[in-house]
Amino acid sequence: MRKYLQIVERHKASLGTRFVNNLVDTIILMIVHIILGIASTLIYNYTYINFFFFYNNGGFLWDIFTGFIVAFIYFYLWEYYSDGKTPGKYITGTKVISTDGKKPTQRQYLSRSFYRIIPFEAFTFFGTDGWHDSMTDTRVINYKNYQAESQTKSEIDTIGIKEIA
Repeated sequence: MRKYLQIVERHKASLGTRFVNNLVDTIILMIVHIILGIASTLIYNYTYINFFFFYNNGGFLWDIFTGFIVAFIYFYLWEYYSDGKTPGKYITGTKVISTDGKKPTQRQYLSRSFYRIIPFEAFTFFGTDGWHDSMTDTRVINYKNYQAESQTKSEIDTIGIKEIA
């Protein structure tokens, strides 16, 4: 069980900020799906490999399945390789952090991405934290405010310690 630092909880992103993050990332995911659809059509027209035909014409359940797969990959890659930020988080100045104040582990990023693809998971934010935060011991925080308070606490802790020049 991880520690829950008060500083992390104090700087959690607001519900409105989280909504903007989700909106931006959803728009980008829609663009990715359009690009994948166009690419699969072009590839099918040149190769006649049935998979590429099926990608665009697989039906409703296939669309949901491919949407979940693409969303899982999108969120995992962005958060893992850009230090807890997706394009939406870059815009709003937020970042994913572990509840103990450290960088999330690869397992936490994978779990966050997995929980996101559960249908209606977005509605879990009407509670305190969404499933992809509470089940993985992570939080989305306002990073500048968190950094400022962390630096202030660090400076206070070093008062009275002799500096070596």
